[in-house]
Amino acid sequence: MDSASDTTQGDFPRIAFLGFDGLLVSFGDRLAEPANRAALALRHALEREGWDGVEETTAALVSTYLRFDALAVDAQALRDRLAALVASRDWTAAELPAGRRLWRVPAVFGTDLAPQLEAAAALAGLSADAAVAGIAATRLRVQTIGFAPGQPYLGELPETWAIPRQTDLTPRVPVGALCVAIRQMTLFSVSTPTGWRHVAQTALRLFRPDTDAPFLLRPGDEVLFQPVDRAAYDRLCGAGPDGGAVAEPLR
Repeated sequence: MDSASDTTQGDFPRIAFLGFDGLLVSFGDRLAEPANRAALALRHALEREGWDGVEETTAALVSTYLRFDALAVDAQALRDRLAALVASRDWTAAELPAGRRLWRVPAVFGTDLAPQLEAAAALAGLSADAAVAGIAATRLRVQTIGFAPGQPYLGELPETWAIPRQTDLTPRVPVGALCVAIRQMTLFSVSTPTGWRHVAQTALRLFRPDTDAPFLLRPGDEVLFQPVDRAAYDRLCGAGPDGGAVAEPLR
């Protein structure tokens, strides 16, 4: 096995061995909606296939990872089988997985709770009010879960939001912080330092380790953030871990 890239026809999709027990299918070298769609759809297809010896699958922003039992599986044969599945259709135009949900999440924008709204809006060439309106009007897909338990990367925002991360870290944002950079938003599941700008605050708790489903959001879900005032946010903080968020099936 070679850890270097082992490509299918054309530049992408690209299949590579990772170590002795992993395969990675990449659909692009940068984030784009079709590549993210492909990664989610292929992961779902692999779950449906249920191949013997495959122990784990997961999707990142533009890639799908497969981990296998190297003692039970012929790695090259599995790679060939995976290549045939990848070549069987145009994954960038595939349907997204079934069972997705649309979440409506109350969020207070700005105030002392999210002090970087105006700075982020200025970088995007917008007033604070226009920034809030634009974010609230955009259905953001959960592109992947990562960095911290249950933490979603959400996108994409319009091109005007291709703003850089900060050069210095904010020492800490709280659980439920909604932050923005590079046309994406992330909703923090833990309190942590970050280089993303903190523009809104929610009362939603995404990581619930004591439940059967510790990660509330799933890749492919969509999120709409609904602006509320500070008083409403304060009430929602006492409304349980959902913080006023509600979900409905996506069809």
